[in-house]
Amino acid sequence: MKDNDWKSRLGMVYSTNPDFRFDSGEEPEPETPPNEKQTLRISLSTKHRAGKTVTLITGFVGKTEDLEALGKLLKTKCGTGGSAKDGEIIIQGDLRQKIAETLVREGYKVKGI
Repeated sequence: MKDNDWKSRLGMVYSTNPDFRFDSGEEPEPETPPNEKQTLRISLSTKHRAGKTVTLITGFVGKTEDLEALGKLLKTKCGTGGSAKDGEIIIQGDLRQKIAETLVREGYKVKGI
């Protein structure tokens, strides 16, 4: 969040302290560990998707930008759509084997093929 985002500070009382820093209550994102130290779980899911099958990759630890970059790589390698948010990557279709091979090639540890 930007420091000058006034909407998040509505209802705050003005401070004359020159060292005052507004605390938004958000914790900073954790640093992304190296690929070799991450274990990703691959599973198949149809919940809340109108019966459509998706491959779900969970267990990613790190920054949102890195998660989105990994999601984009997987979508490109599989030639399909998907999304990356809330610490998980969703790839359309049953592509567990192809995703597992791609993740191992990138240096990740994989569980649940």
